Order: sequence, then C-alpha cells, then structure tokens
Amino acid sequence: MSPITPLPSVSMAESRHLARPPRCWIDTLPTPEGQRVTVSGWLHHLRELKSVAFLLVRDTSGVVQVVLDDPDTRGMVAALPHESVITVTGTLVAAKNAPGGCEVHDPVVTVISAALEEPVLDLYRPELDAQQSTLLDHAAVALRHPRRAAAYRLLAAALAGFRQVLTAQRFTEITTPKIIGAAPEGGANVFRLDYFGQSAYLAQSPQLYKQIMVGVYERVFETAPAFRAEPHATTRHLSQFYSLDMEMGFIEDHHTVMEMLTGVLRGMIGAMADSGGLELLEIPVPVVPSVIPEVHFRDALDLLGDAFESDLRDEPDLAPEHERWLGDWAMRQFGSDWLFVTGYPMRKRPFYTHPEPGDPRWSNSFDLLYKGLEVVTGGQRLHRLEDYEQALASRGIDAEPFAGYLEAFRSGMPPHGGFALGLERLVMQLCGIRNVRAIALFPRDLTRIAP
Repeated sequence: MSPITPLPSVSMAESRHLARPPRCWIDTLPTPEGQRVTVSGWLHHLRELKSVAFLLVRDTSGVVQVVLDDPDTRGMVAALPHESVITVTGTLVAAKNAPGGCEVHDPVVTVISAALEEPVLDLYRPELDAQQSTLLDHAAVALRHPRRAAAYRLLAAALAGFRQVLTAQRFTEITTPKIIGAAPEGGANVFRLDYFGQSAYLAQSPQLYKQIMVGVYERVFETAPAFRAEPHATTRHLSQFYSLDMEMGFIEDHHTVMEMLTGVLRGMIGAMADSGGLELLEIPVPVVPSVIPEVHFRDALDLLGDAFESDLRDEPDLAPEHERWLGDWAMRQFGSDWLFVTGYPMRKRPFYTHPEPGDPRWSNSFDLLYKGLEVVTGGQRLHRLEDYEQALASRGIDAEPFAGYLEAFRSGMPPHGGFALGLERLVMQLCGIRNVRAIALFPRDLTRIAP
C-alpha cells in the first residue's frame, strides 16, 4: 500500500468540544454496560463485513473491539494503515465473544497520528511469521506485537522482584562505573577503549565495586548493563546484557549466598507470575524448591565420566552438554529443575574467589543450573589483604591497577560473597525461549550493533 497523507491532529479546542470521558486503560474498562468510555491506542486490525466492521484498538494493556456501523466512520477508518494512533469514545456493551468480554458501540473515532504506510510485519496475527533477523532488523515495529511485548514485560517484572526481595533484606542499591581501568574477570573478553589517552575497559561486572561497598553498607546490589567481548554466536550469549549483582557481608560461606539466592529467585518468579505475562504466554510458573539440591564439581565429573565413558577428572569447567546431562540427572535424582554445582576448581575461578578450606584445589563457589543451563554464578570471596596479595602474585597479575580496590581490605572487611545473573538468559530459560535474542531488547552480539 502506498503512503498516504497524515490526517490533521486534534486541537485542544476540538478535544474540549468533544467533551469525551477521561481515557481508560483497556484492561480497566468498567464492567457496567451503557457507560460512555474513551480508549486511545493503535489501530490493531479492521475486519470488514457487509454491513458492519469490527475495529480492534490496542493499548499497552490489551485489545478492545469497536463496532463500526456508520458508513462514513467505516470509510475513514478503512483508509488508515495498521498502527495508526486513534482515540475512540463510545458506549460499552457486554459481548461474550469479544476480547475482554466487551465492545464499544456508537463510536466517535478521532485520528491522532496516521501511520504513513502499512507496517512491515502483521502485528494483528497471533504469532509473527518472520525470521529472527527480520524481527531484530525491524525491532521498532516487532516489539509492539502483544506476545513479544508480554515477553519483554517479564524482564521488567523479574527485575522488580529482584529489587523487592533484596530491599526487604536490608540491601542498598548502588550504581558503579561502567568505564573502568582494570578488568576484574581478567584481561580476556573485554572491550578496550581509549579514555582520553588512557587504556580503559567496559565493565564486565561491578564485582570490585560491590565488594568495596560491603565495607560501607554490608549488603548491596546493582542492576545495570555489563559487557563481555566473547566471540560466541550461540543462542545464550550477548555482548551486552543486563546483569543483576548482589554482595553481602558476614556470611558463613558460599552456602549463605546460595540460601539468599534461592529466596531471590522465588521473589523474581512470583513477580513474573503476578504480572500476568506467564499466563498470557501460556508458560507454567517455574517452581523453586525451598532447598535446591547441590553436587560438588568433583562428584559431577565422576557422574559425567561414567555417563560419557570418558576421563574428565582434569576438566576445569563444564561443557554445555555436561550441564544438560546434569540437569536431566537432577530431575531424575531429586525431581528438581534446579541444581547447584559447587566447588569449581580454583584455577578456573577469578582471583578474588575463596578456596575451599582444607583443600585449596577447589573453591567456595557455585553455578546454578536451571534445566541444564547455567543461569547464576557466585560464591565466597577472599576478605584478607594478605590473601589478595598472594592470589594476585600467584597468577602473575600486577596489583597496581587494583590499588583502590585493595585499600578496602587494608581497613578490614568481613567474610562476604555474592552472585551475578544475566537477566535475559535467566528469563529466556525460565520461559522456555530458545534464543536469548528473542528476550533481549535491541540485542548486541558479534554482528549486530543496530538498531
């Protein structure tokens, strides 16, 4: 369809002259019949019959059906492309087969902003029939689809649940720099940049800052973008993702952190369920047990070695197929979709990781798997300055760039630990979505920096 000339916007004088009722969100339309109501939104779809037309209007809360039987109104609306912005004032009538169980009769339709052409995607269809690359190229339109909008709303709900649980536990929300002078996770997989002639990096995590702030508030959390220059084009990796981090002091060991994480996950999933998004997308509410089962890394290697008929005793990490096998094993063994893998080898973990007492080959750290995918990483940290000096020296890391960080430990720090999770990956896995790009707003990966 060729572009059309937009119709003029409604002036304030014309708006007052119409004396329309105040706008209602579509999902809060009053139940008594016969009331005059006003809704505003997008022209979602128009279905024309011989003597009547049915107009679907969409706002961020839902869709309502409008019955058009006036020829002039029908003709005016029929000339509008999908996604034109309109306001409708009319009489609310119960209609069992209409969306939401009601529809608007005798409407006055006002064009606020006419679309210039038909959108590249049919947003009125139940599912978007397009390749992932097309959806990402046209994200400004694709994100309007009700199911995609519901999926992204789950991210917001999970984030709100994270904040709510930790705030109730006396955590303080902090914000930390995303341009830093030293890479806390090591020099690999970082985005380097020129910062006024100095070498700097985009932050992989707020790890060093949140540990410093344990010395101020004892319990802190942050929600912010993180950046990883990982050369992966998998369904679970992004170059920029939203990281949810927490750190807490006066812990016994990493199990204290694991207990807190269990409560946080229950709160996040509860918030997702309360948002209605899981129900709309027909996703069962994931269940978090009161105690998530765990297996030590060395025992996991024994299980995997038997299953894969291979000697894995020297492996420093779990491959994706190993995580999937352990996920299936946890369901068979414990009836749980969740599994903590604890005690990863110290040689695989960052320098600030606390070793396992009695056997420093292993660490007081963990990964949390959900249905065979790692979704959270955490553990106990070192808290004595001499341990940090030894850890940095043993790895050949220059301590000078970490001077500001190490100052916190000169002044006394309690035993502490924390975790980090990628919001998009967690929600993707909870919802059974196959590709993290389908749950991330404007994803960034090896090839995509637009839109």
